[in-house]
Amino acid sequence: MEKETFTIPNISCGHCVNAIKNELTEVNGIKSVEGNPGDKTITIEWDAPATIENIKNKLKEINYPSA
Repeated sequence: MEKETFTIPNISCGHCVNAIKNELTEVNGIKSVEGNPGDKTITIEWDAPATIENIKNKLKEINYPSA
């Protein structure tokens, strides 16, 4: 399992975190998504077939690109 913390400048509240969680949990291989709107980060754990590239692409697609 891989784990990465992404800085997402567009996060402003818990609703943003929930929107990201809802979208990312649809990606095959994502195991967990935790967010902190205070420091504008999302921590994601995943296994194959998910990759860091398709996670970043999904974040960009839903208007929460990582910095």
